[in-house]
Amino acid sequence: MREQLPELLASLVRLNSVNPALVPGGAGETEIADFILAWLRGHGISAELDVAAPGRPSVIARVRGSGGGRALLLNAHLDTVGLGEMTGALTPTIRGGRMYGRGTYDMKAGLAACLLALLDASAMALRGDVILTAVADEEHASLGTQSVLNRVTADAAIVTEPTGLQLCVAHKGFTWHEITTDGQAAHGSRPDLGRDAIAAMGRVLVELETLGRELTARPTHPLLGHGSLHASLISGGQELSSYPERCTLQLERRTLPGETPQDVEAELDRVLERLAADPDFRAQHRLLLAREPLSVPQDAPIVRLLSAQATRVLGQAPAHIGLSFWMDSALLAAAGIPTVVFGPDGAGAHASEEWVDLASAERCREILSATIAEFCA
Repeated sequence: MREQLPELLASLVRLNSVNPALVPGGAGETEIADFILAWLRGHGISAELDVAAPGRPSVIARVRGSGGGRALLLNAHLDTVGLGEMTGALTPTIRGGRMYGRGTYDMKAGLAACLLALLDASAMALRGDVILTAVADEEHASLGTQSVLNRVTADAAIVTEPTGLQLCVAHKGFTWHEITTDGQAAHGSRPDLGRDAIAAMGRVLVELETLGRELTARPTHPLLGHGSLHASLISGGQELSSYPERCTLQLERRTLPGETPQDVEAELDRVLERLAADPDFRAQHRLLLAREPLSVPQDAPIVRLLSAQATRVLGQAPAHIGLSFWMDSALLAAAGIPTVVFGPDGAGAHASEEWVDLASAERCREILSATIAEFCA
């Protein structure tokens, strides 16, 4: 008897897997990883844990082929954001063909589709391996995917983040930066001694606003549009009666395929160099974090094959889309694995109401299984 997706998904949703890096005291991935490990082994599928940090396990599972075929990697994350004010967050309910609950959409339905597709693969006579990485910490620092990539590789990968059964072949990357302007602390009544670090940062902000407008004037990416820039956090000063000695700004730059972290660093350094023409202006800049964009050729074998199987199941060709947010798919691609993102339909990622369309999750499983059968044959 074909195992049912709604029941498996409900079991996953009942398991609290809130990322503790986002919510202090969050449950983390241990319980859900143990559940998946037991489920896989109970179905005769080889699986093991990969622990990226204490209490942050991922699961690596493999259906081994007979040899000589292509390997396909399925990737889904275990963690969720916090429960917030969501009513019945860990009590999955079904209404009108939708399942509601934390993680249904982002992304335990995609995870359930992967698990069942792996189960389907175990009954196929394949030459290539089918690998599942069910990973920790995607919602924060991607510890899980970075760790499992030390142990697995494949000829292609599918990340089952929700895409409404469309093929995501590109998404933006991002870089985080910190700029600090220096002043001179002095009593507020002594402008002859003080230098205002916050006012100096105001000049930086004006330049960044100009740069942001410039980004929108550059040629657009056909699926992603323009890069962007915004000031995220700012702090400075000591007290009302003193000239501020230091002001710190943290900002985010969303990047397009072809833009490197080094490009963005140089872009921001040029801003500060222009301002440094004033000898009283002093500032430092450092890169805090960089995540590459994703871009997979639309004629890549995995894209063509997945698109063909989706067309067969859905009765029409799925759109090829780009998404503005970052995903672990970029890490897989950076490791040399051609990667596409494909998952079910729904809404409410990180929101107080979250749901997934169960019929779309079933179709996702069917399309994944059909893709496995052809890619790994």
